[in-house]
Amino acid sequence: MNAQFRITLAQLNPSVGDIKGNAELARAAWAQARAEGADLLALPEMFLIGYNAQDLVLKPAFVADAMDAAAALARDCADGPAIAIGMPWAEGGSLYNAYVFMDGGQIIGASYKYHLPNTHVFDEKRLFDQPPMGGPVALRGLRIGSPICEDIWNADVAETMAETGAELLLVPNGSPYDREKRHARLNHTVARVVETDLPLIYLNLVGGQDDQIFDGGSFALNPGGKLALQMPYFMDATTTITLAQTDDGWRVEQADMAPAPDEAEADYHAMVLGLRDYCAKTGFARVLLGLSGGIDSALVAAIAVDALGADAVRGVMLPSPYTSDHSLEDARALAAALGCHLDNLPIEPARSAIEGSLAPFFAGTTPDLTEENIQSRLRGLFLMALSNKTGAMLLTTGNKSEVAVGYATIYGDMAGGYNPIKDLYKTRVFAISRWRNAQHRDWMAGPAGAVIPERIITKPPSAELRPDQKDSDSLPEYDVLDGILEMLVDRDASVADCVAAGFNRDDVKRIEHLLYISEYKRFQSAPGARLSNRAFWLDRRYPIANRWRDPS
Repeated sequence: MNAQFRITLAQLNPSVGDIKGNAELARAAWAQARAEGADLLALPEMFLIGYNAQDLVLKPAFVADAMDAAAALARDCADGPAIAIGMPWAEGGSLYNAYVFMDGGQIIGASYKYHLPNTHVFDEKRLFDQPPMGGPVALRGLRIGSPICEDIWNADVAETMAETGAELLLVPNGSPYDREKRHARLNHTVARVVETDLPLIYLNLVGGQDDQIFDGGSFALNPGGKLALQMPYFMDATTTITLAQTDDGWRVEQADMAPAPDEAEADYHAMVLGLRDYCAKTGFARVLLGLSGGIDSALVAAIAVDALGADAVRGVMLPSPYTSDHSLEDARALAAALGCHLDNLPIEPARSAIEGSLAPFFAGTTPDLTEENIQSRLRGLFLMALSNKTGAMLLTTGNKSEVAVGYATIYGDMAGGYNPIKDLYKTRVFAISRWRNAQHRDWMAGPAGAVIPERIITKPPSAELRPDQKDSDSLPEYDVLDGILEMLVDRDASVADCVAAGFNRDDVKRIEHLLYISEYKRFQSAPGARLSNRAFWLDRRYPIANRWRDPS
């Protein structure tokens, strides 16, 4: 037997709501597929409307627009490969997460997502209806079963499709990145291949959408679990593969094998891609940020330059009387190494004026956090004024450790439109800064080499809002703090669990308290790149007014 079936896999970057633009991306990929003699162009989950569209799909006019665009796409692409594309589909009063097949100018069939995820960043049970479990779609002599994303994390959908005649599992995905997911994806898909004895193609989106980053990394498996194709991570890619019919069924011919990034590179690439797409999809060509000479703003600056180029990044030093000379030196050295513009805007005249105005109201009180927050809020005011005047988006620079315990000033250093390191604990900030200094990749727009000065990495962290201030004056050392937070936040561990792991109970109780009382700040914070499966926002939803504390 020598029958073949060629599939062009388009791992591309749609924009939520840009139905026309996404359809044009599909047409361009279809033209490439036709030029390469493909039988089918396959696009990922919800490609036509972008993912995750959230409550947009509840608007009937939005769904109708998508369905009209699908019909037009089918008509325009009648003479060439068939198309499989993800989109919402309304039928009989129900709304489905659908994978629609088009051929010969017509929509010839669809698979509907059966397992609707309702955890982490997903709310699909409130958006879509659950269909009956379906079978394969017959296309040009091949019966294709398409479990959609979450469906492959369960055995039943793939097994049903195999039992009803599927010869291939083509799995469209809108699977967002977290640093632990790659191995889980592979484990689940290998299990489905072993159970069904069918080849499987895992096709994922790529690109940033608000807090979520889709990492691509599409792949193909043959029966037995052998990897036949690995597409790049975090990059647009289109490749045409060949399935050959053998005496044992269809098999994917061996194709390209892109390397997989390690954890540090994956996190860094996710932050760069997330910022680049957030700017592109919200209309910002430039960004600015305060450069304090500290590690957090240094890493954010490196991410911004790698995402947008040095010419699109503006750093601003905002010194006060408590800003050390070495912090100013370090900020200048960082800007010079990255090649970005740097301004110096002292806040002391404004600080003196404000404290003078408040002096009658503060008479008889001792200077405290109030005066420190005035400095932070002045910096936020100046930076937002520059943002408004220049049209550059302001980036915030608080790491996950600070975001967790509230060590950031609302309307101060929390001001801004996006935070690339929001889901990065402080210890990881240090590690990834060292990684960036030692590594360079083609997808980085910034220069190679040690772009973050060594002293920024090695000096004790400080907000420099009072004389000789250090973060460790009021918080445990960051390796201890992050260890506690990883248990309380990422694992939902109890106080007793943390103590059993070796942490001091008083430290744990204090951090737990700070975590809960800071919820109102996180509620008002800028979005940021999701790197874990317990990022602040949709992954972890806690009440602002909350009086419960772990009694253990």
